[in-house]
Amino acid sequence: MLLLITRIILFSSIFTSNKYLKIYGVQCTHAEKVIFESKILENEYIVQYRHYYFPEARRKYLNAAFRRANILEWNLVERQNAARNYPSDFDLIQLEYSDLATTQILQLELHPLVKKVSPQRSVKRSLNYNQTRERIGRQILRAIPTQITTMLQANVLWDMGITGAGVKVAVFDTGLAKSHPHFRRVKERTNWTNEKSLDDGVSHGTFVAGVIASAKECLGLAPDVELHIYRVFTNSQVSYTSWFLDAFNYAIFKKIKVLNLSIGGPDFLDHPFVDKVLELSANKVIMISAIGNDGPLFGTLNNPGDQSDVIGVGGINFEHKVAKFSSRGMTTWELPWGYGRLKPDIVTFGSQVKGSNVHGGCRSLSGTSVASPVVAGAVALIASGALSKLNIINPSSMKQILMEGAERLPDNNMFEQGHGKLDILKSMQLLLTYEPKITLSPEYLDTTESYMWPYSSQPIYYGSMPLIANVTILNGIAVTGVIKDAPLWHPHTDKHGNVLNVAVYYSTNLWPWSGWMSVHIVVNEKGANFKGVAEGHISLEIECLQEQQESKIVTKIDFPLKVTVIPKPPRNKRIIWDQYHSLKYPPGYIPRDNLKIKSDPLDWRADHLHTNFRDLYTHLRNAGYYIEILRKPYTCFNASDYGTLLIVDSEEEFFDAEIKKIENDVYNEGLSVVVFADWYNTTVMKKIKFFDENTRQWWIPDTGGSNIPALNELLKPYGIAFSDFIAEGFFAMGDHSMYIASGTTLAKIPRGNDDIVIGAELHDQGFELKLNCANNI
Repeated sequence: MLLLITRIILFSSIFTSNKYLKIYGVQCTHAEKVIFESKILENEYIVQYRHYYFPEARRKYLNAAFRRANILEWNLVERQNAARNYPSDFDLIQLEYSDLATTQILQLELHPLVKKVSPQRSVKRSLNYNQTRERIGRQILRAIPTQITTMLQANVLWDMGITGAGVKVAVFDTGLAKSHPHFRRVKERTNWTNEKSLDDGVSHGTFVAGVIASAKECLGLAPDVELHIYRVFTNSQVSYTSWFLDAFNYAIFKKIKVLNLSIGGPDFLDHPFVDKVLELSANKVIMISAIGNDGPLFGTLNNPGDQSDVIGVGGINFEHKVAKFSSRGMTTWELPWGYGRLKPDIVTFGSQVKGSNVHGGCRSLSGTSVASPVVAGAVALIASGALSKLNIINPSSMKQILMEGAERLPDNNMFEQGHGKLDILKSMQLLLTYEPKITLSPEYLDTTESYMWPYSSQPIYYGSMPLIANVTILNGIAVTGVIKDAPLWHPHTDKHGNVLNVAVYYSTNLWPWSGWMSVHIVVNEKGANFKGVAEGHISLEIECLQEQQESKIVTKIDFPLKVTVIPKPPRNKRIIWDQYHSLKYPPGYIPRDNLKIKSDPLDWRADHLHTNFRDLYTHLRNAGYYIEILRKPYTCFNASDYGTLLIVDSEEEFFDAEIKKIENDVYNEGLSVVVFADWYNTTVMKKIKFFDENTRQWWIPDTGGSNIPALNELLKPYGIAFSDFIAEGFFAMGDHSMYIASGTTLAKIPRGNDDIVIGAELHDQGFELKLNCANNI
């Protein structure tokens, strides 16, 4: 049996999403106005080197590389900022001919000193939240419009003489006025933009700096820190990747200890930016970043807060609950083959917090861009209370201290709150007695705890797809480490651990300060009829060379497991969800599912049962179904074990072998198939292309909301096909009013006595979009 349904929007959360994009405007062909003006010249590229070199040496290497590649038409873009006389690991170049750019880049990357060549990125940040406005780039995360130092008990440390003195803190934002009355120790202000100003014309940078270090009126947590202001956004809230790279390098040269980034975006494949964040961490810069304001949807984390080496911060309100706006985990880097990591790392107050206004006085703002400087100020304050331990304070050791000191919230799960709510006093006590160590995040897996949703939401059983837990290894001992041998599984036979088989995949090398371990758990034949809890632990040994010592240190660490197991459910209660054919941005241009949401040009969250389809998952579980995730082609599952294959918004092609396999499964194995399909229309796809100011090229979607041609090939054996009509509107299904958003319709379907086909009058959204584009030309 096959049930085919056009895209019915069941969850209001799908309509309230907002994404932060590193692209340059969504346009109708030729005419739609770009939402900001870029002043960069065409064909700009970032050339990353394998080492740092002074300007003269870099120019020499570029000349040699271009001569070797027979490239004559190129220019070096001079960068007039505070880092111009320092060694650098990158240059900004212009190539004259866009049609030859790809070939020229490939030739340039052959040079032995060149690490990578990437497009220069222009990014726009918007402080004003606007549902109808397209927002692009790695953005200053929204600050939505009370004195928190007392609530966090920072005043207790102040009374002990601990006020942030001796710690260098960098604020990467919109600048700060020289004579602002709230600050005691502004060591340096630098401008990295193309504007001739160091002052804050937006007010966001002033607010963030105030939360960290204000000494008057609306007090910051660490008023005596040495404050370094990096103006990386213009007054129109525009920035470029190259500005960040120069500023990051300068922060390394200045030996910054704590760096706050109240920014975020979905593009974890912006390689120059991500690589530089890793390098900052390797140089013991503790980076603290907002996790994003795309809550309450799950899987909406922003980069760089989603990186393992960065302290990603979520927001709570004054009722000590995770704020609705705060983005939720899991990370989506690992999809579709694996499972996401635990993020955020920690949460703190981010709702209606008071901070410094641009010309003095105070204002109240909300958002994770507020919560981030709260943690940055707390980290600086804590570090200043143990200056004798400053040499062992690094990104992982500080993260360990914050996590261990955090207070777990009772009403939020692990992907909402991370390790819990910031506790400054407890973390201060932990730092005073801290000795370098290696820990895990999460520290254990216990599917009997509601905190560990979604692991706690469904037991495992013999024959089910693996339960996967992605564990971050935090190395507080050294910037590098090595997992000596493969981690070992130790079943606790007295606690039924022998019914589990556990496989572990891991990063052999830990750098910088962290690594990962992916744990795959299945029930073996011994547990076919078992019902209960199975326990055991994984052991691993990590070898490090501690700083300032020549001897190697080997650390043994355990990861306890406690898993709920049941006998195999009946086939008709088992559903398998197709994750393998789901694509997202990055790396390709996968367009949004709902064409009405113009602020979301890209589908960057990845359709997953535990993220944007969490409500569907919960509904099916409450109805008594067991849903497993297929991370491999259709040829890799046994259809006789399942009642239904669920295909939702698939974007990937299907192999011929998969099509034949499903045809056999339907006709001979009794498998039911349910398909949810979004829009696909080649004309509309051309209309929603956008122009990349850096490469001077148009980006056209790789597919529609779903890959209808591929789905039609899959459904061809049954005489079924979807159309390219884009439907939108309400219709009735029994007593229920249903809404379909940018869905498709059936172009072809066989009609039998038992078949049900629903007809409805819906808007032609494709025609409306094409008409609107034509009117804008």
